[in-house]
Amino acid sequence: MFELKTISLFFITAIAEIVGCYLPYLWLKHEKSIFLLIPAAISLSLFVWLLSLHPTASGRIYAAYGGMYVFVAILWLWLIDDVKPTTWDIIGSIVALIGMAIIMFTPKNI
Repeated sequence: MFELKTISLFFITAIAEIVGCYLPYLWLKHEKSIFLLIPAAISLSLFVWLLSLHPTASGRIYAAYGGMYVFVAILWLWLIDDVKPTTWDIIGSIVALIGMAIIMFTPKNI
């Protein structure tokens, strides 16, 4: 159960971070409304709060979260940017997820 909760929380956290960065990108690069910065700020605040919900050391959380972020960013590339991931994108995402699992789910007393 701990593993499923952690993975789900990381997934939602990555969405919040990506949305928080994507909206200013739309404003800066695609001349969309400056008002996109308001939901971007809310999304980034949500991102920070979600990271704080994990019960382990913050450095471990940041390191492990990075693996899920890579995976979700590649999903974003495919689903939002409509760019098909390459085989290497997929392999890299899998490697990142394995790294996340090693950091989060292996015994800590070694």
